[in-house]
Amino acid sequence: MEKSTLTRADLAEAIYQEVGLSRSESAALVEFLIEEILSSLEKGGDVKISSFGNFIVRDKKARIGRNPKTGEEVIITPRRVLSFRPSQVLKQKVDEGNKSA
Repeated sequence: MEKSTLTRADLAEAIYQEVGLSRSESAALVEFLIEEILSSLEKGGDVKISSFGNFIVRDKKARIGRNPKTGEEVIITPRRVLSFRPSQVLKQKVDEGNKSA
């Protein structure tokens, strides 16, 4: 099974091949989509893409943690974290791809 990374350039090329936009228009479309997603997440909003999944921003409270090497207690500052929850459709497709390998 060949593992590879899908890049912005790969997405733009796929749009160019499938939709027929120019390469520069395809690249601009990819950048626009990514910026829209980023903008929503920066504002604390969730992003839901049907049949793909949800990007969810969560606020984590401050808490006490422990340094595993020294055992010293340290305060972990509050922060926002991003999580991704795949849709059932995506989970099934990934699982099917695993079976065919």
